[in-house]
Amino acid sequence: MKKVAVIMGSDSDLPVVEKAFSVLEEYGIPYEVHVYSAHRTPVEARTFAQNAADEGFGAIIAAAGKAAHLAGSLAANTVLPVIGIPVKSSTLDGLDALLSTVQMPAGIPVATVAIDGAQNAALLAVQILATSDTRLMDKLLDARRSATEKVLKKDAEIAAKYNK
Repeated sequence: MKKVAVIMGSDSDLPVVEKAFSVLEEYGIPYEVHVYSAHRTPVEARTFAQNAADEGFGAIIAAAGKAAHLAGSLAANTVLPVIGIPVKSSTLDGLDALLSTVQMPAGIPVATVAIDGAQNAALLAVQILATSDTRLMDKLLDARRSATEKVLKKDAEIAAKYNK
């Protein structure tokens, strides 16, 4: 099974990216976590991205705040899917990170989730890996069915209480 890399620009991003770990664990996806900065460790970030496919990774999740160039710099150095998590900071409530992550030039795509959206980043990585893994696909389908059942149960409870 392919691994997922979870790269953060700073260890201060850890409380956000930790939410991705539990999702990856729930689906049995092996992952590695690293701190590489697009600005302070550009050589190490580039080297990681260039070697990621050969090291068994199937997707990269990159979390960064403020200028948030990490996802783009990783994407520029690999053809693996890169999923950016813009991290909310004290400046501009994460809008700066969102715009930096989502505004990639043609030819270097980065899939971008919501500000602090680590759970969806992990789920997107699972979906990417599921395209070639029927076991993962089945687990995703089961999770969707379960979510549907929960909503319909809540609907029935509220309808029974208020629709007279």
